[in-house]
Amino acid sequence: MPQLINPSSLAMPVAAYSHGAVVTAGERVLHTAGTVATRPDGSIADTVGEQAAEVWRSLAAICAEAGMSLQDTVSYTTYVVLGNELGPVMAARDVALCGHGAASTLIVVPALARPEWKVEIALIASAE
Repeated sequence: MPQLINPSSLAMPVAAYSHGAVVTAGERVLHTAGTVATRPDGSIADTVGEQAAEVWRSLAAICAEAGMSLQDTVSYTTYVVLGNELGPVMAARDVALCGHGAASTLIVVPALARPEWKVEIALIASAE
């Protein structure tokens, strides 16, 4: 599991994440593509909160296939389409990560590749 970094000389993060994370040399590292909320049947949820939850379910499946879990997340980048509330996106993250405060970046964008997508997340995970 990565060592989370939150120096006492800095203000604490404003949400459930860390300023940085250290991975021990020799660990396996997983980089995911930007993951969107398309379900296995091809459908897409309507709300940003439902989409965020679906993205985290997909990321958990990718981690599991690599022999890891979301608790092995080192960092993640979240893209949210402008005009959507961030609260439901952060709530879905908090449920998925169960308090694991990996390093995080949140970017508000004008659009994603398909107009029905409201959130996209890419992560990096590491495990022995």
